Amino acid sequence: MDGIIPLYKEKGMTSFACVSQLRGILKMKRIGHSGTLDPNVEGVLPICLGKATKLVDYLMNSGKIYQGSITLGFDTTTEDLDGEVVSTKDVEKPLSDDEINELLENFVSEDLIQIPPMYSAVKVNGKRLYEYARNGETVERPKRHVQIHYFKQTKESVYDEDKKQQTIFFEVGCGKGTYVRTLAVDFGKKINMPAVMSSLTRIKSGGFNIDETFKLDDIRAAVENNKIDEIVKSIDSVLVDFKHLELNDAQWATVKNGGFLSSDVIDTKDDKCVLTYKHAVKAIYYYDENKQVYKPEKMFSNQ
Repeated sequence: MDGIIPLYKEKGMTSFACVSQLRGILKMKRIGHSGTLDPNVEGVLPICLGKATKLVDYLMNSGKIYQGSITLGFDTTTEDLDGEVVSTKDVEKPLSDDEINELLENFVSEDLIQIPPMYSAVKVNGKRLYEYARNGETVERPKRHVQIHYFKQTKESVYDEDKKQQTIFFEVGCGKGTYVRTLAVDFGKKINMPAVMSSLTRIKSGGFNIDETFKLDDIRAAVENNKIDEIVKSIDSVLVDFKHLELNDAQWATVKNGGFLSSDVIDTKDDKCVLTYKHAVKAIYYYDENKQVYKPEKMFSNQ
């Protein structure tokens, strides 16, 4: 089976656990996901099956959209509600909508620098940061360059008079590698206030919206009722934004052996092109400017 399942990862599960369960449900080993979601985060997790595992990089590069909340007034070791409270500070005067909007807008950038949280899977000297954190060790964390396409409020914030905390509700469109937890913490730092990401849902990833997703129980039922084909999306469904070329017999004879194609054959200015033969996706080719030819980047089938 080759294709993509837009999975709804439920809260409390790891992304690895989702893949593990799907291997059992679908009775296949070649399964991968495109972009880890923390256990306390729910939402869209595209799952690649069979030859579609070659699409993971493309799905991760397609951008993501999240909705969630930032709570001002305390921070934690993990930058979300899973960690231990590090410090607290009363929000004596809640931020106005205008103040919130201005602060959010300051994060919009094609090159925002982030320092990943200690409780993250980023590797430093061969060890993941969360391993250092669990051992009580500190280590210099590498800076990451991320893209924030937009960052906006989704509804009016809530001020808790008793706890002296304010919760802000947001939506953010971002590129790969963005830590939304860190956006929440850095938001607080701009006003000298401890902050955490208090909830998060990924509503779009790999081109799939949350209303297109299926839960593990849905997939299990589809297998039992022989309707899994209604859930698995084709490889081409995530390549619709690329230029496509239907190969003739002679061109396919070249491509199936990994041969190059001249720019005269692929008459496009695009960097990449999806090649199909008999209307089935066979490969993705990229343009080599130096040699002015198209070369294979991903081969899905040579048959």
